[in-house]
Amino acid sequence: MNEHANLLIIGAGPAGLSAALAAAPRAERIVLLDDNPLPGGQIWRDGPQAKVPGQARRLREQVLACANVHWHSGTRVIANPAPNTLLLENAERGWQIHYDCVILCTGARELLLPFPGWTLPGVTGAGGLQALIKAGLPVRDQGIVIAGSGPLLLASAATAKNNGARVLRIAEQASSAAVASFAVQLPRWPDKLLQSISLFDRQYRSASHVLAALGRDRLEGVRLKQNGKVVEIACDRLACGFGLIPNIQLAQALGCAIERQAVAVDTWQATSQPCVYAAGECTGFGGSERALVEGAIAGHAAVGNRQAAQRLWRRRARWQGFAKALNTAFALDPALKSLATADTLVCRCEDVPYAALAGHSDWRQAKLASRCGMGACQGRICGAATAHLFGWQPSAPRPPFSPARIDTLLCLEHTRDA
Repeated sequence: MNEHANLLIIGAGPAGLSAALAAAPRAERIVLLDDNPLPGGQIWRDGPQAKVPGQARRLREQVLACANVHWHSGTRVIANPAPNTLLLENAERGWQIHYDCVILCTGARELLLPFPGWTLPGVTGAGGLQALIKAGLPVRDQGIVIAGSGPLLLASAATAKNNGARVLRIAEQASSAAVASFAVQLPRWPDKLLQSISLFDRQYRSASHVLAALGRDRLEGVRLKQNGKVVEIACDRLACGFGLIPNIQLAQALGCAIERQAVAVDTWQATSQPCVYAAGECTGFGGSERALVEGAIAGHAAVGNRQAAQRLWRRRARWQGFAKALNTAFALDPALKSLATADTLVCRCEDVPYAALAGHSDWRQAKLASRCGMGACQGRICGAATAHLFGWQPSAPRPPFSPARIDTLLCLEHTRDA
């Protein structure tokens, strides 16, 4: 059974929720979907051990109370079979949805760079560890090292400590000067200053990055380069993430222009495609505050309320300033491109080592020769890694965008018949 939406919003994080609330007074029928069981996205992820902020709970309640907002949880986009049409799937069924206008709030994911031992059991992303703990993973009394770059390291450490873990080290790759330069700017955003103070940890070290995860059958320790010296720390878990990268696959599939590995938008949050808007971290990483205001602008603009959207431009500019300062301070050191050795796996799904990729000129050539990106994750991890390592830009995805059931794919026959 097919569905119609005047406004379709893909992603129910801060940007998606804010967009739905802004558009609700003028839209006849809004469909909001997300692949998580509850609204909130990654930053406000709910779960047995999650502490969802009051702002997130209130926003979620306001959106779900709107009679014209229809919520689909655990729902993924599988294909785009025709203009203004998407094929969706949840645990029970697959179906097509037709829309007049769409707002992409597809968020971001962690950048995971390969290094020796990164595939050992016990090694996860920094945000991945945070999500696992919120979902119920026990970490009490476990020794944890967190490495990579950006504020997510401190947030992940706080979540681990609040659930009884021992945080042994937080290794930030940015230099001391870069971190200090960012810190002195924080009074421009008082809430962020208070947040940084509350998250401070005495195990935090700048100018430090992972060299290797140590162990045979599972993680036993980690080797770090810390202010020019090599140190080894025994630990139970290593959480390693090198910042966030926008989720642009659906935008690419819809033909939207991409700039600096993010969805390109104008002042109204409109993409290069008619009736397609984008907001939040798919347009570039900048935190929940930026995502909220971008979502509201996109929601107002999508339903024709440009006056309300324009009133938010100054607030957006303020949080764009924060995003610029953040991304400048935590830019990745080029030395991180040399972490992988010849036999380090880059594509974990298809067991493709670094040496099998290094001689190719682009993503397509490497994929054809090595099957890199052809496994279960469809290049979501290795595609981002090779973009950083070699400067390759993965091509636009082809449907199905995620593994799907046969009965869902059969829905495409109705499109052809029509």
